[in-house]
Amino acid sequence: MSERIRPLAARSGPIARRVRDAIVRISATAILVSATLAAGLLPVSAQNPTPRSTPNSASINAGTVGVISGGADGTYIRIAADLANVLDGEDLRIIPMIGRGSLQNLRDIMFLRGVDIGIVQMDARASLKAENLHNAAADRLRYITRLYNEEVHILASQSITDIRQLDGKKVNIDKDGSGTNLTARLIFKALGINPEFTTHDQASSYAQLRSGEIDAAVYVAGRPVRAISEFQGDGRFHLLGIPFEGELAEAYFPARFENSDYPSLIEPGQPVDTLAVGSILAVFNWPEKTERYKKVERFVNAFFSRFEEFQQPGRHKKWQEVNLAAEVPGWERLKVAQKWLDQHAAQTSRAAAAGAPSAEPRWMSGEAAQRERMFNEFLTWQRQQ
Repeated sequence: MSERIRPLAARSGPIARRVRDAIVRISATAILVSATLAAGLLPVSAQNPTPRSTPNSASINAGTVGVISGGADGTYIRIAADLANVLDGEDLRIIPMIGRGSLQNLRDIMFLRGVDIGIVQMDARASLKAENLHNAAADRLRYITRLYNEEVHILASQSITDIRQLDGKKVNIDKDGSGTNLTARLIFKALGINPEFTTHDQASSYAQLRSGEIDAAVYVAGRPVRAISEFQGDGRFHLLGIPFEGELAEAYFPARFENSDYPSLIEPGQPVDTLAVGSILAVFNWPEKTERYKKVERFVNAFFSRFEEFQQPGRHKKWQEVNLAAEVPGWERLKVAQKWLDQHAAQTSRAAAAGAPSAEPRWMSGEAAQRERMFNEFLTWQRQQ
């Protein structure tokens, strides 16, 4: 037999030996794998691999609720952040959004995709109707609950001691469409004061105030406002008072700033009287059983049921003013929210009738309810004068 056709096993030499060794290793490996498969020792996933299931867009968005709020330095965004921190879970996710003010927030609730709920001032909806902005849509706006009062801050030079001195002066009232812009115009008009309005954002207005480009800056927000607390004016500025009189007494609430609210702007023992406007959680009244309605329903049940968590340390102190059962004049409450309140009020009544302790739940008592009763008593007294 010639060398060319002699079997490999009979050949000698280093190359032939390396080839034979490789064939032996491959054969041994094949035998081991075959035996392992026959014995069923490999994991099922390795024998029958299946693709990992991934959540789809519909399931992710079903529990997502967008909450339009306010500017980065205001109270609205901190309230929205609290909503997310407390309520976020497997079935509900809150997405806080920075907004452009109450009027724009209402427009966004009606027309902007992804916005389900908004924090707005109680007096903002009237401006929508004044604009003839889709009256049919505006009529379908509802509220979930009244929140807290927002105080009117007027930051001005120490040389200005009375709000009437702002007549003819440059006063910044925030951007068009903001709640501050709306309320400031109404207040100055009611008082017969005609400033020269500017409409810069809040951060720009504080720089212009320090440089003397404007004479005062207005901001409507729940105290304490971080941007005002941190305002560096070297003692040259203070907060102006606003009289609670005439038309203003019919549309707004009396409020007061103390030294503890703004130590660098208010002297101890010299409180500043101002006005406040109520804020609410507003929503569009989607038809029942629609996906948008179900989102809001899920939010309402979670928010109302866990409300006491918002009044714990670490949350914004404005939550202490909230009375979920408080009504909002001129607004209709969302049906699912009213249903929750009715059911739980009935449970409280039944428990009281059965001899259970009579303490009211936090959502309908405490500081908020007491403040509400005191204000109603004040209005009654005022009408009798």
